[in-house]
Amino acid sequence: MLHAVIMAGGRGTRFWPQSRRRLPKQLLRLAGPRTMIQATRDRSARFVPDERTWIVANAAQAEETARQLPEVPRENLLIEPCGRNTAPCIGLAAIRLLAADPDAVMLVMPADHVIRPREVFEQAVRRGCEVVDRDPAALVLFGARPTHPATGYGYIERGATLAGFEGTAFQVAAFREKPDRAMAEEFLASGRFFWNCGIFIWRADRILAALAEFEPEIHAALERLRRAIGAPDWDAALATEFPAMKKVSIDYAVLERANDVCVLEAAFDWDDVGSWAALPRLAGTDDAGNTADGPFVGIDTRNCVVRTTEDHLVAMIGMEDCIIVHTPDATLVARRGDEDALRRLVERLEEQGHERFL
Repeated sequence: MLHAVIMAGGRGTRFWPQSRRRLPKQLLRLAGPRTMIQATRDRSARFVPDERTWIVANAAQAEETARQLPEVPRENLLIEPCGRNTAPCIGLAAIRLLAADPDAVMLVMPADHVIRPREVFEQAVRRGCEVVDRDPAALVLFGARPTHPATGYGYIERGATLAGFEGTAFQVAAFREKPDRAMAEEFLASGRFFWNCGIFIWRADRILAALAEFEPEIHAALERLRRAIGAPDWDAALATEFPAMKKVSIDYAVLERANDVCVLEAAFDWDDVGSWAALPRLAGTDDAGNTADGPFVGIDTRNCVVRTTEDHLVAMIGMEDCIIVHTPDATLVARRGDEDALRRLVERLEEQGHERFL
């Protein structure tokens, strides 16, 4: 049976000051009336029931995650004691799924992406499940066809077409990390590359076997945890084993090293909403190119992103390519386009001891 696994442990530092440790990006409303994690759950709700939906969240965000998704059984909320990247996260989910369903197939989704329309996403998932049904060893990735030479995404180079899936599913020829502008333009022009969406379908026992092959120490820790499932010492075992696991992505740990890795072309629109600069793509702009959420008045102001509270007006005169984000206890004023600067800013806040603003 198909189980939905939503990875919800990220911090979303590039959305500071709205994104905080206890209320990160995935728990915010950024691209519609629902928060990003709610929209992710909505996306799979019509073909995966609540009892087969699993959320992996950080301990600091567990209560708010449970509050936002009351339909998901509380025992299906898997709490990471700390962040260890996606390989331990997916491994943790896999052992819990197999304890409930020895034939579990995992649909793994980040909690903070925007995907439209839902019907096309459903069709793609069903297609991915067909691949796994035909080949239980398959590790299925989703790739979005690039629309511009993005330098912030990882790329997947497609190889031969999978038999029976002409034009939609391919063997993976190579993974390419975030390229420079010239290389991204080459990728776009070649027509052989997809953006790596970070969405996967595979059998739970297959991904654990792959971890055993390529990351045996992670797998050994997961095996020790598996023996504690349902036991009184589960929390203690998790607190001991999980932080000691290697911090590594599933891409580096398994996918770039395994056979039977394939990519399914995603016909849906996909955006990983990496920073405030993504909002104009998702929410649209006014005639001057501004995107605003909350009270805003601009004069001779163009191409700005504004987020504010309902009781606080932001007024701008003669501004261009700026980001203004106002919250009750912090205000960000930044130049649009320097996405990495927000990560550096959060690091500076940590260094200077401004913990209460994080």
